[in-house]
Amino acid sequence: MYKAIAFVILPIVAIVGSLSIFTVQETELALMLRFKKIVGDDFAPGLHFKSPINNILTFDKRIQTLDAPPEQFLTVEKKNLIVDSFVKWRIIDIITYYKAVSGNQQRARDRLGEIIADGLRSEFGKRTIKEVVSGDRIKIMGIITKEANTNVPKLLGIKIIDVRIKRIDLPPEVSTSVYRRMEAERERVAKKWRSQGEADAVRIRANADRERIEVYSKAERDSEQIRGEGEAISADTYAKAYNQNQEFYTLYRSLNAYKTAFSNRNDMLIITPDSDFFNYFKDINGKKSFYPISTTENEVSSKKEVIEKEVSVKNKLIPFSSKTPVLDKELD
Repeated sequence: MYKAIAFVILPIVAIVGSLSIFTVQETELALMLRFKKIVGDDFAPGLHFKSPINNILTFDKRIQTLDAPPEQFLTVEKKNLIVDSFVKWRIIDIITYYKAVSGNQQRARDRLGEIIADGLRSEFGKRTIKEVVSGDRIKIMGIITKEANTNVPKLLGIKIIDVRIKRIDLPPEVSTSVYRRMEAERERVAKKWRSQGEADAVRIRANADRERIEVYSKAERDSEQIRGEGEAISADTYAKAYNQNQEFYTLYRSLNAYKTAFSNRNDMLIITPDSDFFNYFKDINGKKSFYPISTTENEVSSKKEVIEKEVSVKNKLIPFSSKTPVLDKELD
């Protein structure tokens, strides 16, 4: 009989004991309820005992993330912006949290999302697009975090750790026109720089051409000056050599002319026999029938007289060959 009683009592005791013991983890907050009324909330991590009629609710006390869906907000310019944000939060008052949302985490997330959205709407409505995108973005997140922490802990028992804006976009219908305006602006700037570059290139080319012409003209001037000086020296040298032995110089120049004229058998020279070109072929003594006219005007008249007297040259013959030296003076 005792065995039968023990067989019945032991399971009951085990069930009652399991209902009277609960554990709290390091990452949890526990709340004890009796008929939906709070009878305890200050439980340290570890093993605890309770009455079987009491219920235990546990909540995560670690930092949690609320990734709110993107919403549209108006700026002070009445321009719509699509804002994507997230919130870092955690429970700091378990009793207030339970009373506010009845322990429903999704309800807490919805309430928190509404509060943060109202803060963003208020701050965006005070600023322009440029300010919210670049200038005041960090400032807006700081203001929303600070203002939310003045009310949210009292209302929901939650502390806002941080509010962050992930992305700010224009609506699709506005983005296309904005991108087109940006492209047009960039194209205008590109054309401006391109035209300025072309103008600079033309100016540089013009300066280079001008400098080239100046250098070329200076070189031409210097070369003409040097060539003239050289020709003057050459003419003076030739004149001095010519005056030393005019007959030899005339013969030498004539021989060079013959050599050049008769260098190719295919060449044909049409000229009258009495031309001055064949003067050295007319005289059997190998002498020219007249002296060349000097370059100086003072010698013109004397040369004419010499030419007229050449007719009375003596008939004394001298055999001529290629080995016969050319004498510098006339034969008697």
